[in-house]
Amino acid sequence: MKVKVISVLEDNYMYLVIEESSREAIAVDAAVPKRLVEIIRKEEVVLKAILTTHHHWDHARGNEELVRLFPGLRVYGADERIGALTHKVTHDQELTFGAIRVRCLFTPCHTSGHMCYFMWEDGSPDAPALFSGDTLFVGGCGRFFEGTAEQMYTNLTQILGTLPKETKVFCGHECTVRNLKFALKVEPENEIVKKKLAWAKQRDDEDLPTVPSTLQEEFLYNPFLRVTEEPLQKFTGKTDPVEVLRTLRTQKDNFKKPKERPNPQAMLAFDWGLFSPFLEKK
Repeated sequence: MKVKVISVLEDNYMYLVIEESSREAIAVDAAVPKRLVEIIRKEEVVLKAILTTHHHWDHARGNEELVRLFPGLRVYGADERIGALTHKVTHDQELTFGAIRVRCLFTPCHTSGHMCYFMWEDGSPDAPALFSGDTLFVGGCGRFFEGTAEQMYTNLTQILGTLPKETKVFCGHECTVRNLKFALKVEPENEIVKKKLAWAKQRDDEDLPTVPSTLQEEFLYNPFLRVTEEPLQKFTGKTDPVEVLRTLRTQKDNFKKPKERPNPQAMLAFDWGLFSPFLEKK
């Protein structure tokens, strides 16, 4: 099982999971059909299905076009709002694509119909993979658009948090640096947060993805998985884990990353009027 990480739109990820023996593949959150088709052709694989985590356009907008391009393509998801949906799935339902096994994990909160997908191959030495959409990010979690802190707590502790610790986490967005800057505000003494943030900044500078992480790592630096730890309770002023999570999410929603200093050359250009011809009305 090979996972192709595909950067699309502003900061989204879609994925192509390839069964190497049969050269068959499944896509996760196919938002940009043209880019996906290019990779399918380059890899010389046959697309069998799309797994959609939730209905938001930046995760599901390519479904209709791909169904048109690949007649008989199956589209899986848990929300009727997902475009071109052919198979509605439920919590703990298992799917099989050749040797690839998929367990559907229902995680409502970011949207009321959000589904994560846990994948593995029986007998494979490789670690299993979790496609967590906008529920669990590297160093963070999704906004509570259609759900509650209680739901997200259940998602993170009872559903995703109990998966094997070596599970690789493939999330829906590249927001690791921003997430870890907030994590450092929450736990300024956490050396693991500092190291991971430095690593993520370097990856960002080199335009490289920070996915996957592992579930084991997330418990060391992701504040939303550390709600029972003393520094988190001290930061939020709460002791009940759900209340810690709720307060963290509110704080994160209001968290502003430090403003970037303006480019000195650009400021001089403005001062000298070099941009004036472009700004004048025609």
